[in-house]
Amino acid sequence: MVDRIAREEGITMNTIQSKSLLGVGSIGEVPVLLVKPQSYINYSGEAIAPLAAYYEVPLRHILVIYDEMSLPNGVLRLQRKGGHGRHNGLQNVMENLDGSRELPRLSIGIGSPPGKMDTRAFLLQKFSSEERLQIDTALEQGVDAVRTLVLKGFSGSIERFNLVQKYKFHSV
Repeated sequence: MVDRIAREEGITMNTIQSKSLLGVGSIGEVPVLLVKPQSYINYSGEAIAPLAAYYEVPLRHILVIYDEMSLPNGVLRLQRKGGHGRHNGLQNVMENLDGSRELPRLSIGIGSPPGKMDTRAFLLQKFSSEERLQIDTALEQGVDAVRTLVLKGFSGSIERFNLVQKYKFHSV
């Protein structure tokens, strides 16, 4: 998602700092810092927290983007705050930011392992062609959601976004 945002907004990811690849730019007139930790996802907080301190970014201006097995593949959810939901990477970010739950987040559904498939094997496998199309669509929609969030903040349009996402693969 960060790569897609960078490409769509013309932000070059060309700086290495705090175990992360960074890009500085703007969305509309709003300055943004895109951060792509280069550590294991379960240790992302060790990269993000020092950057938040160095650039003096308030927690409410940090958007954590992560994959979510409890959402169907390709479904997005944007939240103002909340817990980590047993997501080790998000938990590590929260712990490294003084345990705060006040972090906006965008989760990208990847579905859950079928049957008794090992979770690690599921997370490391490639998407099927159908799943890849769903993820690509989600990435496009995610960029639009990030633009809206950056330019307008959490508003009624974000709530409508979540409702549309919840039912986007249901046919009536």
